Amino acid sequence: MKKTLLVLAVAALTFSVLFTGCSPAVTGPKTEDGKLEVIASLYPLEDFAKKIGGDHVRVTNLVPPGTEPHDFELSPRDMATLSEADVFIYNGSGFEAWAEKAVESLDPQKTVIVNSTENLELLPASEHEEEHGSSGEHGHEHGNEAVDPHVWLDPTHAKQQALRIRDALIKKDPKHKAEYEKNYAALASQLDQLDREFMEMVKKAPKKEFVVSHAAFGYLANRYGLKQIAISGITPSDEPSPKELQKMIETVRHHQVHVILFETLVNPNVAKVVKDEVNAEALTLNPLEGLTKEEVARGADYFSIMRQNKENLAKALGVAG
Repeated sequence: MKKTLLVLAVAALTFSVLFTGCSPAVTGPKTEDGKLEVIASLYPLEDFAKKIGGDHVRVTNLVPPGTEPHDFELSPRDMATLSEADVFIYNGSGFEAWAEKAVESLDPQKTVIVNSTENLELLPASEHEEEHGSSGEHGHEHGNEAVDPHVWLDPTHAKQQALRIRDALIKKDPKHKAEYEKNYAALASQLDQLDREFMEMVKKAPKKEFVVSHAAFGYLANRYGLKQIAISGITPSDEPSPKELQKMIETVRHHQVHVILFETLVNPNVAKVVKDEVNAEALTLNPLEGLTKEEVARGADYFSIMRQNKENLAKALGVAG
């Protein structure tokens, strides 16, 4: 009798192991405090995940404050951290080559993987090259096409990215679905409000062109019917040739530009040459690829920086007040 019971117990255990091995990912956080470990590759995604996840998530951005994301390289320690994540959120569209390689090594049964630009309509980088007189291989490869990956600078696209984050949190932690949905709704409402504010500002603008240090603002321009004149390409390290630089200076003079918009995390030497040549004012237009240490210290977030962008863009477009 005992032998029969032992055989049945072993059989039941074997069936249980086999069944568990074939089952879908186990939901719920693995941490002792019950919080989901969420890893993000980009500041806006980090900010959205915190706002949607609230007290139920612990969000880490692998790219340190003050680091230009294009220059970031994944270390073995970073990969070890990433492999333990409940959720990994990356921008996609070719923006983070390291992330797209890391995804291949992650266990989808363990980590919910979010490509936040999947199925979004992306702008081809070639459009911006033609518009702004740049040449060379600008942009990021997405399939066989170079695209502009800076989708989060359009609040309507950012809302779609946030929706994907919400769905990933619910998939991993369905117990708190109602809270994730409520927090997403609040965030979506804020993004809608921000979109309206930009719309109202642009309606007052007497001009539609603005000059930037690199072509990161295609989605912002496309959303509000504007045109960016970029001194460098979509990648910050791209620099125009002397002939292209002279053409850019002539273009800036032709459009009677009085403000050039610089970035926070890149060296804007070329843009400064243009600024000095045309005697223009220098202001900041932040692409929100990452925060500086100073911005982190003062508690800046996606919305505070986008509203500062709106104020500086308004000056560049000639909006009074």
